[in-house]
Amino acid sequence: MGFNFKEIKTKKTLIGLGLGQIISLLCTCNAFTSSELARKGINAPTTQSFLSYTLLAIVYGGIMLYQRPTIKAKWYHYFLLALVDVEGNFLVVKAYQYTSITSVMLLDCWAIPCVLLLTWAFLHTKYRLMKIGGVVICIVGVVMVVFSDVHAGDRAGGSNPVKGDFLVIAGATLYAVSNTTEEFLVKNANTVELMTFLGFFGSIVSAVQIGILERDELKAIQWSPDVVYPFLRVTVTMFLFYSLLPVLLKTSGATMFTLSLLTSDMWAVLIRIFAYHEKVDWLYYLAFATTATGLFIYSMKEKDEEEQRDDVQRKLIDEEDGEALGVSLIGASTGTLTNA
Repeated sequence: MGFNFKEIKTKKTLIGLGLGQIISLLCTCNAFTSSELARKGINAPTTQSFLSYTLLAIVYGGIMLYQRPTIKAKWYHYFLLALVDVEGNFLVVKAYQYTSITSVMLLDCWAIPCVLLLTWAFLHTKYRLMKIGGVVICIVGVVMVVFSDVHAGDRAGGSNPVKGDFLVIAGATLYAVSNTTEEFLVKNANTVELMTFLGFFGSIVSAVQIGILERDELKAIQWSPDVVYPFLRVTVTMFLFYSLLPVLLKTSGATMFTLSLLTSDMWAVLIRIFAYHEKVDWLYYLAFATTATGLFIYSMKEKDEEEQRDDVQRKLIDEEDGEALGVSLIGASTGTLTNA
């Protein structure tokens, strides 16, 4: 099935596009705020995410206590998800101390081929040659960003661009694990449940990590409105991002999320050039064009893979329901014979 532009006219797709752009702007806003804190010399990446996780736990935990739904997933699944998500956020935010915001935004695209690999390995999704070709082009663009930072040197916007690039790649890999798990849970569990436990365990993991790694850093910060406001912005933008992402994954799947990642990179470059009046190395443009091409190519047939992935998930659920129904029928038959 090829790319069908008529689908853009549908209400569901329009909602997905609008929601994707909101998520894109939230990602960009969060990236620039984290970069701003790094430029102020504030090295507290876990503290930024801690406030967001705490807000998720309070808001969605309150909703969950009111609704009192049945828990559909194991608690340790949410704990592992939160651990991976916290460390992914930590590595990416940490990277702002070493490399430019443009590199961070572009290298985030590394999560995309990782997601494809994870869905192929664990959800048994099959990918065609065009999809694989798009992934290869995307990886080429990622490699070009690294070479661009080496070429740009001190103009890349950080003290150690190559180190920052590899931190982003590691964080993006963890993002891929988190996003794949979150997509599966949001389609087979409960969104409020997911957000509640992600926030609860995320805040616990973050608090422990702050006590180990960032305690001295927080004591050294000279708190003022110029410092407090960026922390509050990060908290709000991350809370909105986590709240809207499950809706996008459930209604539109990975296609819209992929396009959102692409447009967030575009917003980052435009804001850096026109708002911050920063110079961007020429190789960035070529890297962005290459990455954008790869993302667009693999997104063209994403719908097929989403359908296959959903079929696998539904099959697993149907098998479990079938086994449960069989046990119930056997029990009912046994009871009938006993009464007879």
